[in-house]
Amino acid sequence: MNLTEITTLKEEAQNHLINELLPFWTTRMKDETYGGYITHFDEKGDDTGEDEKSLIAQTRCLYTISSAHRAGYGNGEFAELAKHGADFLINKMWDNVHGGFYWMLDRKGDVKIDQKIIYGHSFAIYSLSEYTLATGDRRGIEYAEKVFDLIQKYCADTMYGGYWEMFQRDWTLNGPGSAGGDRKTLDVHMHLMEAFTTLYECTGKEVHRRKLLEVIDILNIRINHPVYKTGIPQFFKDWTIAPQIKFDIIWGWDRFSDEGEKGNATDNTCFGHNAEFAWLLIHSLKILKIDPKRYSKTFKIIFDHTINNGIDYELGGVYVEGPHSGGVYDKEKEFWQQAEVLIGMLDAVILFGDVKYWEAYKNVHRFVFDKVINKEAGEWYALLTRSGEPIWTHMGHSWKINYHTVRSMIQSIERLGELEAIL
Repeated sequence: MNLTEITTLKEEAQNHLINELLPFWTTRMKDETYGGYITHFDEKGDDTGEDEKSLIAQTRCLYTISSAHRAGYGNGEFAELAKHGADFLINKMWDNVHGGFYWMLDRKGDVKIDQKIIYGHSFAIYSLSEYTLATGDRRGIEYAEKVFDLIQKYCADTMYGGYWEMFQRDWTLNGPGSAGGDRKTLDVHMHLMEAFTTLYECTGKEVHRRKLLEVIDILNIRINHPVYKTGIPQFFKDWTIAPQIKFDIIWGWDRFSDEGEKGNATDNTCFGHNAEFAWLLIHSLKILKIDPKRYSKTFKIIFDHTINNGIDYELGGVYVEGPHSGGVYDKEKEFWQQAEVLIGMLDAVILFGDVKYWEAYKNVHRFVFDKVINKEAGEWYALLTRSGEPIWTHMGHSWKINYHTVRSMIQSIERLGELEAIL
């Protein structure tokens, strides 16, 4: 590692974020007619006309623009764009009868799917808390706390711990199987940790701190593999490992297929999730004022598993997933896993000071900037072959939005700055 190398990579990330990535979204995402954000764009960045506004996409866009404003980007202009999204979320997506947010609206704001999906509600807490931290608008934390209270009331499993995830509009738990009512997932609990962290950062309330610590324990004790510390995707209510299935309400399926159950369903782990969990936990511990070094053994196991199995040292970038014990099942490259591993590797460098993590960071950075970024548009391709040829060419839809890409650049730039200061 040397200062010139770090500075060069940081400047490359800054240029991409400021001159390409943020402008891609801020120039086309605002729906001036119906409110909220337009989120479906093709390879050229043109609006596809898809008639839906999902809770995931709206909240992630709100988080993205709020976090960019909070980090000092946009010369103050992002605050209004964030308010525009918060207005739509609160005024159109909130269920005034039963509480909580609808899963899917059309562009005009009419309800298409009225179920209450906790994956989406985790991002509601995350984005609305970030919005208040960024702008001072108290409506954000008001509704974030309302969602938190609903989750504790309807979703907490007081027998086995953790949270149920799939509900009808009136908070009746869904049925089993593909309806999702009998499953608990890594995805939801990891994003609840993420959400409760920002909620606690915003409120400082003891109950938010306590629930954050609880979900951290669930992730470490129940969800991560006891030996390899890798994430296990799905469980039954008693934390017995469940086959990884595709839900009727799609939000957590890395491959869209006609199969109801994923291959290697009880022995696969996602390299991007593992790195994301690690850096999110480091961030949570810092907000909790707990030294991350208390978990250093766990972090080292996760980061070493990532670089030993998930990094493609021949062609660059991060593979999709593989067995807990090591190896690779899926050698294609998804955008969000690249984004999360970038942050995770920089945290590993800062925490352990080992050059092997820096080499892994540089590998993924180079793959992203040479292959993943659509140079003509400024956003990232969603899915690529192992060698970096685009498979999915859209720039945005309900499940592929700006949250991973923009956050990766903001967080990476911050950490590269830390490394500059150390050197």
